[in-house]
Amino acid sequence: MQNTKSLKRLIAIASAPLFIALATSAGAAQVQTDDQIDAQYDAAMKHCDGMSGNDKDVCEKEAKAQRDAAQADAKAGKKSAEARHDATEEKRDANYKVAKEKCDAMSGDAKDQCIADAKTKYGK
Repeated sequence: MQNTKSLKRLIAIASAPLFIALATSAGAAQVQTDDQIDAQYDAAMKHCDGMSGNDKDVCEKEAKAQRDAAQADAKAGKKSAEARHDATEEKRDANYKVAKEKCDAMSGDAKDQCIADAKTKYGK
């Protein structure tokens, strides 16, 4: 009985550094993911610099939507079902903003219909 307690204590002490290392590397992986997201966003925004007018506006909204989606995925990866639901909502909002921006290139009934379609598609 005493040997069993000693063995359990020894295993717990020996495995502690492993758990600390795993927790640290998981945090480092998240930082790397955040850095990658930021780099991809910066590259996408630079791509938009050569554009003008509504094309530039749409390009920037798409870059922001992609960034928001990637951040939402990263957030969902570390949390519960509630976080995954929040991530889905954030993606839907970002995609709605892109669709609405695309409607700005239109006018009159076509624009009204475009906005109505976007609202229907993204639940607004």
